[in-house]
Amino acid sequence: MSENTAPQDPSTPVDAPSAETAAPDLATQLADITAKNAELADLYLRAQADVQNARRRADDEVAKARKFALESFADSLLPVLDSLEAGLALPNATIEQIREGSEATLRQLKSALERNKVIEIAPPAGTKFDPHHHQAISVVPAEQEANTVVTVLQKGYSIAERVLRPALVTVTAPK
Repeated sequence: MSENTAPQDPSTPVDAPSAETAAPDLATQLADITAKNAELADLYLRAQADVQNARRRADDEVAKARKFALESFADSLLPVLDSLEAGLALPNATIEQIREGSEATLRQLKSALERNKVIEIAPPAGTKFDPHHHQAISVVPAEQEANTVVTVLQKGYSIAERVLRPALVTVTAPK
């Protein structure tokens, strides 16, 4: 060893910054992390507010949809109501006039139902019995295949492929 060189402590790294230079670096890092944390907290609060606003708007839209769901259907039934009232307002109508008015009103009603996707279920004779769309009221002996519709006692109706009322039918008995 030379005389001018002081022995180095083996636990101290050669390129380690002094305490004076390390403190400003840590302070800068802490400030950066604190700023980033504040920015992320702000973004989180904004996102949370956006979600709450979207949820509130969706709830409002659902409430309005429920409130006014029947508006279109009711609007399409008003001409039917007008026709019935006009028919009843005629004091001296003949049987033919009453029948003609009733048939016209029935056409209006069927049209209003079809516009609103209310579809008639009236299976023709010979149709295979479908328990999802038909309700068997009675079973009669016949020459047709078992569980076949013989007659429709009352039409059924569906809306958007969901049965409102099944058709009441008579079906053939098993042989």
